Amino acid sequence: MRNTRIRRAALAATAVTAALVLAACGNDSDTAGSGHQGHGSASPSAGTAAAGAHNAQDVSFAQGMIPHHQQALEMARLAATRASSAKVKDLAARIEKAQDPEIRTMSGWLKSWDEKMPSGSSTGSGMPGMDHSDMPGMDGSSMPGMMDGKDMEKLEKASGADFDTMFLTMMVEHHRGAVEMATAEKTKGRYGPARAMADDIVTGQTAEITEMNKLLGKR
Repeated sequence: MRNTRIRRAALAATAVTAALVLAACGNDSDTAGSGHQGHGSASPSAGTAAAGAHNAQDVSFAQGMIPHHQQALEMARLAATRASSAKVKDLAARIEKAQDPEIRTMSGWLKSWDEKMPSGSSTGSGMPGMDHSDMPGMDGSSMPGMMDGKDMEKLEKASGADFDTMFLTMMVEHHRGAVEMATAEKTKGRYGPARAMADDIVTGQTAEITEMNKLLGKR
């Protein structure tokens, strides 16, 4: 009888010990599971933050390129009624088609970043003849390639072949300035979409510079 009691006590102790071990393992598993779940939920947020990260260069690029594009649109829209060359009119239409959406995109970036819009700008084009030449560039100087008020006034008054030559000459300079600004963004910017747009600007406007020089009789 005594041996039977001892055996039962030992079995009971063993059962209790096993239960405690299993409970401890279960707690460890739960803790580990919670840890993995927390890590998994943090990853998308970290990825989103990285994808949306931007720096001062990205802000300067958008704030500078918006008025730069707006002036290009002002020039391009004059071609519809003043140019005599069908090729010049076609080029101007393509410039407007490419740059107007980019203005809207960059305006959206600035709003999402809670940054100031360029003075006098809107989500569309600026007013005809607006002088943007004193807008600060990315290094604090005037933006490269911008026409001043007198240049814009001359272009508005020109027509026919004179307009074509003046438009192409001014737009080549304007495009070169945009390429310079976009190249700086590609080198120093952090925001992926801004750098991608900058790459498109360099590629597209460099090709248009070549096209315009050919129309001017330059090689």
